[in-house]
Amino acid sequence: MCGIAGFVLDAPGRAAAELGAIAGAMADALAHRGPDDRGVWCDPPVGVALGSRRLAIQDLSPAGHQPMVSPCGRYVLAINGEVYNFRQLAGELPAEGRRGGSDTEIALLAIRAWGWQRALARFNGMFAFALWDREERRLTLVRDRLGQKPLYWARSDGALLFASELRAFRRFPGFAAELDRESAALLFRRMSIPAPYAVLRDTHKLGPGRWLQVRWREGGAPVIDEGEYWSARAVLEAGAADPWREGAAAAHEALEALLADAVSLCSIADVPLGAFLSGGIDSSLVVALLQRASTRPVRTFTIGFGDRAYDESAHAASVAAALGTEHTTVTVGERELLAIVPRLPAIYDEPLADSSQIPTVLVCELARPHVTVALTGDGGDELFGGYAHYRQYQRLLRLRALPRPLRRAATATLARLPLPARLGGGWLGLRDQGLHAGLEKLDRLLAAARTPEEVYLRLVSSWKTPPLLGVREPPTVLADPARWPALAPPLLQAMALDAVTYLPDDVLTKVDRAAMAVGLETRLPLLDHRVVELAARLPLGMRSRRGRGKLPLRAVLARHLDPRLTERPKMGFSVPLARWLRGELRDWAEDLLDERRLAEGGLWDVAAVQRVWREHLEERANWAGYLWPVLTLEAWRREWGEGPRGVRAAGEVRVAAPAA
Repeated sequence: MCGIAGFVLDAPGRAAAELGAIAGAMADALAHRGPDDRGVWCDPPVGVALGSRRLAIQDLSPAGHQPMVSPCGRYVLAINGEVYNFRQLAGELPAEGRRGGSDTEIALLAIRAWGWQRALARFNGMFAFALWDREERRLTLVRDRLGQKPLYWARSDGALLFASELRAFRRFPGFAAELDRESAALLFRRMSIPAPYAVLRDTHKLGPGRWLQVRWREGGAPVIDEGEYWSARAVLEAGAADPWREGAAAAHEALEALLADAVSLCSIADVPLGAFLSGGIDSSLVVALLQRASTRPVRTFTIGFGDRAYDESAHAASVAAALGTEHTTVTVGERELLAIVPRLPAIYDEPLADSSQIPTVLVCELARPHVTVALTGDGGDELFGGYAHYRQYQRLLRLRALPRPLRRAATATLARLPLPARLGGGWLGLRDQGLHAGLEKLDRLLAAARTPEEVYLRLVSSWKTPPLLGVREPPTVLADPARWPALAPPLLQAMALDAVTYLPDDVLTKVDRAAMAVGLETRLPLLDHRVVELAARLPLGMRSRRGRGKLPLRAVLARHLDPRLTERPKMGFSVPLARWLRGELRDWAEDLLDERRLAEGGLWDVAAVQRVWREHLEERANWAGYLWPVLTLEAWRREWGEGPRGVRAAGEVRVAAPAA
């Protein structure tokens, strides 16, 4: 795991010392991602410089130093992440020229031997890398299949820049950090800014499974090409077209074999390794397979919460005892959780408005003093239908088919059902609004949503009526049903859409930034691309039935653990955000939402924001899910400042008030 950064100038001519100083400064902005080593490589005649901050995981010796030059001198590689199957690849490559045993070296040798495209097809891992081809004068940027590792790029002041995080760009002379209002508007759709967009103008995220290549020609402008080497959407559609036909038992056997191998690959490290354990299906299965393959107790970590309504630590402890792990639980109160909130803009670098980021930061901080690598269970919900909102989505579709008088009666029953906390303000904002208001809101939604796609979009959107910053919301997969995975029934399509949008843009971003803030590498065996490809072939009925998801994962876990230890309603990593904003976080929020300061920023429709805030404080409605992205963006702007170092926002931009 590392932080990488660098640039290639359109017109060379700067001295080596200057190039090295700039690349070094960009890399040093990412020191939290790689506290163990620092490296810079530059080629002044061409005007290229690559920088790296290393978190040493494989081969802790100087032989793993980056950026790394191939033995032939043609290729230079800076990589963030891990190529898990490097030992297998090493057995197929000549030993000539090897200096050590890092996965970076094997990846570089594979590129030299097979070419970058063939090598990339063989890599199994999570990574983002920059490859400079000295012979072709070509820079190639690549991001892993599912988007576990980030990679940004930008054009600025006669150069192409790249980096693991936006903060590195601010170290490049002349870079103008100006807020991109259209991209920022996307934060209010689903709490994150999806690729290829980024919060700063003229900056971009490389999408999952994509590459970007820049070639320089003598006396001409650089030529930029972009392509895709693996597509989650294509894999999910292909899987549905070629469904599994050998029965559930055979599917469970195949899944266990793949997961066992994925966990084994993820456990290769020359540093202490452990796992996060919530006591739910996904993390328990990962830990069970990890412990089965280990000769000693695995280190596991759980955050306990003083508020019993959000605490799963007792369940996790029971699972840990049954599996025989060396378990650590730290129980935290609201004081510790709340102390994270002012730090979020610095940790996340780009606005992310998923409040589960708060406990995610804490569990990473808990684990880091003990381990350098932690396995997690992320990915199971999207692939195997585990989210509570999938059940709510199915209920909505059934309600939508009823005549309106029957629908109104049915909403009365639905409104009394448990509501998931994942969407911040409660499902459709019903929580704390009262039964009558909730029924009216639900009935209006069902009347307005003419298709299953519209129901889903309204269900997962925070603000329901963008554009929200007075500008046109840029096109995204989420907002354009024509670009959705072509799958049926609607629930399978919703799961696939979560896998290609919510998973990389929110979940994986949340985990990466929280872990990297403390120099911790997280590995996600459920997102091994082979597991994704198998899951894609399983018909919906083999994954979820009668509102009960993750059937294959449950079946495999039952072979290793008494199901009674994990069979309980999904809780998630949620926090009581609505109550906090009315209580412990009120002063922090009121400072950010101060009418005078909001007006000075020229970004908000101050009256609309103030109305929503007052209604929330007066408990006339629960607008926590609407307020959190507003607070997130405003806190981020104040953290990063104004002007060349930070963020500029010119002109008046207006935010539409949410419908009551």
